[in-house]
Amino acid sequence: MPRHIIATALACLAISTLTRAEEISPDEARRIAKEAWLYAYAPIQGYQTFFNQTQNKNFPGYVGGFNRFRHYSRNATPADKDIVTPNNDTPYSWAWIDLRAEPIVLSLPAVPAPRYYVNQWFDLHTHNFAYTGVRATGREVGNYLFAGPNWKGTVPDGITKVFRAETDFVGTLTRTQLNGPDDIPTVQELQENYKLTPLSKFVGQESPPDAPNIEWPAWDASKAEGIGFISYLNALLPLMPIAPSEKEMFERFAKIGIAPGKELDPEKLDAKIRAAIEEGVAESAKELKETALKQTDSKAFFGTREELGEDYIMERSMGAMLGIYGNTKEEAVYASQQTGPDGKVLDGNKQWILRFEPGQLPPASLFWSITMYQLPERLLTENPIDRYSIGDRTAGLKQGTDGSLEIYIQNENPGPEKSSNWLPAPKGPFFFVARFYGPKASLIDGTWKLPPLIETK
Repeated sequence: MPRHIIATALACLAISTLTRAEEISPDEARRIAKEAWLYAYAPIQGYQTFFNQTQNKNFPGYVGGFNRFRHYSRNATPADKDIVTPNNDTPYSWAWIDLRAEPIVLSLPAVPAPRYYVNQWFDLHTHNFAYTGVRATGREVGNYLFAGPNWKGTVPDGITKVFRAETDFVGTLTRTQLNGPDDIPTVQELQENYKLTPLSKFVGQESPPDAPNIEWPAWDASKAEGIGFISYLNALLPLMPIAPSEKEMFERFAKIGIAPGKELDPEKLDAKIRAAIEEGVAESAKELKETALKQTDSKAFFGTREELGEDYIMERSMGAMLGIYGNTKEEAVYASQQTGPDGKVLDGNKQWILRFEPGQLPPASLFWSITMYQLPERLLTENPIDRYSIGDRTAGLKQGTDGSLEIYIQNENPGPEKSSNWLPAPKGPFFFVARFYGPKASLIDGTWKLPPLIETK
C-alpha cells in the first residue's frame, strides 16, 4: 500500500517485530489476538463484499468500481452470494463511493406512496452512519452530500442534507419495493434515478486531482479466518481513523504486529508466539459463533457507533456474523431462531410450525417476511417451488378461521391443504430470519416477540 496514504495518529506507535519470544509472552499474545480478532471481524467481513464488488471483475456481483450503482430488478435467489443472509423482499442496489478526492452527491427522485425504498449507508467499520429514503428523509426529490472525515469545503446551494462519514470509503445497500413481475419496469425506472455525482460536477467546477491508487489485497477467506486477519486489518487501518477511545487498545494490538499499513509475515514469527496468536483467534471465533447461536433478534447489532453503545465491538461482530449490513432497528427489526427446544441446530428433515396466535400477527406497518437459509453457508436454499421467503405479501397465504396463522417449515411438501403456507427448508441444518419493515413500538421495545417454533415430528 502506498506510504502517502498511511496517515494516522497511530503511525507513531512503537511496533514490536515479534522476532524474539521475550518481547511478549505467549499468554499475552493469545489474549491480545483474541481481542483483536473480534475487533477486526466486522470490518474484514465487510471487506470481503467491498473487494469482490469493487475490484474482483470475475465476481458475479461486481459493481464496476466506485461512485456508481449496480441495480438488480429482481429479488435474491440462491445464486446471489454477495453477502450472507440476503433478503428476498426487495431488489438490491449496491454502490461504494470514494470520498478521498471530494464529496459525492446522492440525488433521489420523488417516490409516490405507498412504495417503500431505503438507502442504508455504512462505513468500513460496518456502522450504519446515514439513512435516506421513505422513513428517514421522505418521498420528495432531494440531493444529499456525503463527505469524508477530512473534507473542509463549503456546502453549495441545492443540498438537502449533509452526511459525514468516519471513513473515506462508504457503501450503500439500497432496497426498493417490488410488487410482482409486472412492477419490474417501474422499479427499474426508479433505480435509474438514484444518481451519484462528484461534488465538482454537481456545481459545474473543475474536478480536483484523483486520489492515489490503492493496492487492495485479494480476498482469501481461509487467510482471513486465521492469523492472516492481521494483514487484512493492517491494510484497512490507514483508511479507518481510530477513535480516541481506541488508542490504548491499539497500543496493545501493536504488540502482535497490528498497525496501519504494516506488513507481517506469520512465517517469521517466533513459533510459540504464532501458536499463541492462532489459539487466541480460534478462541475468539468459537465464542462468537456460540454467542450468535443464542441470539433471537437484531435490535442491538446495527447502527452508528454511538447507537451500538459501549459494547459496540461485540455488537457489530454479532451483526456481521448473523447478517452483515442489517438495518438499524428504526428501519427494520430482524428476529431469528437457530436452535430447537433441545438446543440443537434446526433440522429441515423434521417438521416445524411457526404459529401466530389470533391477534398476534407481526406489528409491522409496511410488510414482513420469514426467509430460509441453509447452514453453514447462510445463503438462500434451492427448493422445488422456488420459494425462499414467506410473509404477508405471499399470494395465497391462508389464515385460520380464528385469525391465527401457521407457517410450515420443513423439507418435504406438507400436502395440498398446507402448501400455500409452506416455507421449504433444506435437508439438514437451517435457520431463518424474520424481517419486519416499519416496525411498530411493540417490536422495537420487545413487547411483541416472535413465537417459538413447534416441532410436530
